Amino acid sequence: MDRNEVKVAVATHKPYHFPGDEAYLPVHAGAAQSAPLEYQSDAEGENISQRNPNYCELTVLYWAWKNLPSDALGLAHYRRYLAHDGKPLTAARMAKLLEQTPVLLPKKRHYWIETNESQYVHAHGAESLNALKEVISDCAPEYLDAFQQSLGRRSGHRFNMFIMRREVADAYCQWLFGLLFELQRRIGGTPVEIPRLYGFLSERMLDCWLDVGGYAWQELPVYATEKTNWIRKGFAFLKRKFFSGTRKS
Repeated sequence: MDRNEVKVAVATHKPYHFPGDEAYLPVHAGAAQSAPLEYQSDAEGENISQRNPNYCELTVLYWAWKNLPSDALGLAHYRRYLAHDGKPLTAARMAKLLEQTPVLLPKKRHYWIETNESQYVHAHGAESLNALKEVISDCAPEYLDAFQQSLGRRSGHRFNMFIMRREVADAYCQWLFGLLFELQRRIGGTPVEIPRLYGFLSERMLDCWLDVGGYAWQELPVYATEKTNWIRKGFAFLKRKFFSGTRKS
């Protein structure tokens, strides 16, 4: 694969420093509803930029899927990138890896004492997840068992980060957005539509799609430009798990 044909859209909502490699294209997420930045806008061409409050980085993925021609397509965040030898992947490295494996993913996040489902429910409530199960059951029933199995595990691929050969990325985006748009149509503006809802749900959808499709994938470390405050994250986890009370949305 030609290194010049690998493109990774980097979702950002503010000015930042980005890798200088030619594979990375900073894209302004939610540009339709915010002041312009000097980067590529996700509000040009065919887009869902106005849905950014609920879809977050997925508006960048949608824009890239519909408007960015390439032989391989990826999504990263302004603070996180797939890495090799402690640095963000280069275009040449991406191309080499994609010749071996069609899907590149971040290393799984492990919850240890929770399942993927209980972690989601503690963080975001059960109603939205149950609504997604119904949509999958109605619109893509061949994925329902795999989705349930994925929710029962204690680890999963997070961040909505990946790099895929283009035909694989196209198939994934067609499936993902078809289900999310149907879910949004059903729940509309009800209280279940919490901020960043579809971004959170999509993180739980990737693994079941890979399982059913039988796609080979390779995990890579994540390079973070900013340190994670594990004390704060740990406190937030305990607060959600033990002190949040009963939530319905």
